[in-house]
Amino acid sequence: MRWLLVIILLIPSLAAAEEARPLAANPQVEARLKHLAVELRCLVCQNQTLADSNAPLAEDLRREVREMISS
Repeated sequence: MRWLLVIILLIPSLAAAEEARPLAANPQVEARLKHLAVELRCLVCQNQTLADSNAPLAEDLRREVREMISS
């Protein structure tokens, strides 16, 4: 029973990890994103960059920046 609970709790985190992967495996886009993510600050985490933050908002912002760079 305990294993079932663990599996049920892990499913959303696995889905989130899948969404966090790059949309396109373009090394130039990823390099530019990493450079920008180090420069930009997370709006939720005090004094953390987008690259360092694990906040859901930071993940969304990294995804948005990646999409803007890809366009």
